[in-house]
Amino acid sequence: MHPQALLEACTDLVRLTLQFEHPADAVVSHYFRDQRSGPRARQGKGGGHAFGSRERATLTETIYTVLRKKLLFEAFAQGAPKGAGDKARRLAILGFHGPRDFLKSVLNDAEKTWLDACDAAMAAQASQPPGTPVAGLMDLHRHNLPDWLAASLKAQLDAPQTGQVGQAGQQGSGFWALVHSLNTSAPLDLRVNQLQDKRAAVQAELQKAGIASSPTPFSPWGLRVAGKPALNQVDAYTRGAVEVQDEGSQLLALLLDAGRGEMVVDFCAGAGGKTLALGAAMRNTGRLYAMDTSAHRLDALKPRLSRSGLSNVHPLVIAHERDERIKRLAGKIDRVLVDAPCSGLGTLRRNPDLKWRQNPKTLAQLALTQAAILQSAARLLKPGGRLVYATCSLLTQENEEIADAFTRQQADFAPLPVAELLGGLKVENAASLCSGLYLRLWPHLHQTDGFFAAAWEKK
Repeated sequence: MHPQALLEACTDLVRLTLQFEHPADAVVSHYFRDQRSGPRARQGKGGGHAFGSRERATLTETIYTVLRKKLLFEAFAQGAPKGAGDKARRLAILGFHGPRDFLKSVLNDAEKTWLDACDAAMAAQASQPPGTPVAGLMDLHRHNLPDWLAASLKAQLDAPQTGQVGQAGQQGSGFWALVHSLNTSAPLDLRVNQLQDKRAAVQAELQKAGIASSPTPFSPWGLRVAGKPALNQVDAYTRGAVEVQDEGSQLLALLLDAGRGEMVVDFCAGAGGKTLALGAAMRNTGRLYAMDTSAHRLDALKPRLSRSGLSNVHPLVIAHERDERIKRLAGKIDRVLVDAPCSGLGTLRRNPDLKWRQNPKTLAQLALTQAAILQSAARLLKPGGRLVYATCSLLTQENEEIADAFTRQQADFAPLPVAELLGGLKVENAASLCSGLYLRLWPHLHQTDGFFAAAWEKK
């Protein structure tokens, strides 16, 4: 594809994404579909085979680079020459994922000089240890986070403390180590379906298919894959032997410790990644309810459920956390997982747009929802049952504050030390994954997405 056409496409996609009306991955997917079959394609302005795999990779990575470095790029864009076009085009030039010579072939001399200066400044920044000042760059240009989020993470990671984070790195370095991690791509983790296969056998099978992998360090179900292979063309995936699932998400399902013949509820099941893990842990026995308020999300579970070989899963669309169908199950359930709706800020490596789409007001609303869902889900438990509350957030407002408040308000639920639970489930170095009573996973410490989990037993 001609570099001018590719840069124009990147500019269009940057402009659409930065409207923040929809998640970035949805915007990118819709853009590709529109180019194949939308009005532009029908008018002969692209479509069909307009974007090959390389072009799609360039477009996608350009968008995600711009989202990760938005504040830095916006500062550079202000110094661009007049011929560099509007803001979206300037950001697309800075984030362009591809050879610089290819890009520069369609830039004028002033733009090339400007781009070289920006690249030199970014190289100087990258060559310094995290947190080291670089001339001309402010902290906000280095961490590329909104002020409210940077302040919250600094308070957690760089304040004097004892416990997991303080022991893991030098004082004052935790925040910048996290920033560096969040600005990288997340690895691809797979969960082996224990109902069908053993991890070592699947690893050997993937190796024969040319896909290198290694066992995840904490989850006994996981494999970490090198690169981004096309899994939908691999037999291990098509027959349901593996599912894509971050190691941290696997640990949440493991923590519930769902057993044979039990009654289990995945209260906010979504597309069912944890549901599938729970069903396999139950050895396809008992009864597993996958509840969600979105029929669309539960529909996405159906093909995965078909591949998995599970027959003990029962999808259930509910209207809200007080649905009558929930009341009918009150006091009858052995295990309940509440993977609550949250900001998703623990997944910024995969979804960098979230830091620009969330704000303190939306977080306050989420906290109210999270507390209400947890209270409702707790009513399902029978005496001796286990309740797990989890998020993929990095913020105490959605995590410790919700869990601590629940413990204070619910005298008939005893908090459980997660490190001991995971240790009993043969998770190596379980204590290193926890802070106090709770599971606390950080991308820069554990190479997982950011996750939190708390557990209780009903007295």
